[in-house]
Amino acid sequence: MAKKILICDDDPGILDLMEIILEETGHKIISEQNSLKVSTLIEKEIPDLVILDLWMPLVSGDQLLEKIRKNPHTRAIPVIVMSASRDGEQIAKKAGASAYIPKPFDINDLMSMIEQELN
Repeated sequence: MAKKILICDDDPGILDLMEIILEETGHKIISEQNSLKVSTLIEKEIPDLVILDLWMPLVSGDQLLEKIRKNPHTRAIPVIVMSASRDGEQIAKKAGASAYIPKPFDINDLMSMIEQELN
């Protein structure tokens, strides 16, 4: 069954790449570049998985993640956090990430992580 995956990254190149890769899985992909719109999108769509970049202008990934975890309707959604930052993993875990993947990431690692979080 197709699942809904929401991706938020301020880098359009990464968004495009991830859309191309993930569309092959048959899941519905929702991508958003503007981190200010993500909370509303998540509440409207209730995705099965969220993939967040940690460092974004306006609202950072850890701030978005804390919001997701505080909301009873979205609290249980698995969230994979991506970052090129050295302390990204600690920040992601502290904010409540289900999983963490460092950038640049290996496509196969990302795909198996997504399947693991969706099942």
